[in-house]
Amino acid sequence: MNLDAALNADLHCHSVISDGTLSPEALAARAKAAGVQLWSLTDHDEIGGQSRAIAAARAAGLAYLTGTEISVSFAGRVVHIVGLGFDHEAPEIVAGLRATRGGREARARDMAAGLAEAGIPGAFEGALQYVSNPDLISRTHFARFLVDAGHCSDLPEVFRRFLTEGKPGFVPHKWAALKDAVGWITRAGGVAVIAHPGRYDFTPTEEYALITEFMAHGGRGIEVVTGSHTPAEFVKYTDTALEFGLLASRGSDFHSPAESRTDLGTLPPLADKLTPVWAALAARIHH
Repeated sequence: MNLDAALNADLHCHSVISDGTLSPEALAARAKAAGVQLWSLTDHDEIGGQSRAIAAARAAGLAYLTGTEISVSFAGRVVHIVGLGFDHEAPEIVAGLRATRGGREARARDMAAGLAEAGIPGAFEGALQYVSNPDLISRTHFARFLVDAGHCSDLPEVFRRFLTEGKPGFVPHKWAALKDAVGWITRAGGVAVIAHPGRYDFTPTEEYALITEFMAHGGRGIEVVTGSHTPAEFVKYTDTALEFGLLASRGSDFHSPAESRTDLGTLPPLADKLTPVWAALAARIHH
């Protein structure tokens, strides 16, 4: 397999193990059918689906990198760090992610209480219909319940009305520190990547601070081509990767056939002048 920038790699998507709607096996089949050549399952703060994803990719004849997407707190916002190519059984990252997930059930019950005060009872039980484990419950599961129960027409409306800061169902969570998340990934043999940087609405100064602190802790990559970036942001973050000497990544951030605007494998390729993250992880690819 040629590991240049033209490779159809999709290194960011989610399964039912976190807040996606498809199983790891169904995602592997969908990726293969879409022409993906290198795939990674990057569930939120969770690596419990990695063994299944590796097996499913192998069965489909699909090259695979282990993955996760870790939520961290930075400059008063939640930033996501994707980890790729790490040992998914390394004790430190397993324990770190378990600690990060801890408290989700208590947070979810507080979210449900806020929604009940806003006239929507039963939201915790409703959200649980969309997730098997309360330790993994997230705002997305509440959003799906509110749409299916007829309180909102779609997920964006739910977040606007109920689940962002200052709204009735918003409860902050204590996420990992940037230093810890990058450390867990790198010490397990992987590469840390800043996910969808265009989503954070940082000022140039804040974005510079994020990138430089991330690199100081050992972070090496940035998502350039991703489902939430515009074509102009593809160009912007191509330049950012070159300016800072960062490896470039690519991924759809696919969650669901019904919800995601970008399907697996459908993004444009990275620019030829970039060094793709998968070139640095060739030895970590499962075949």
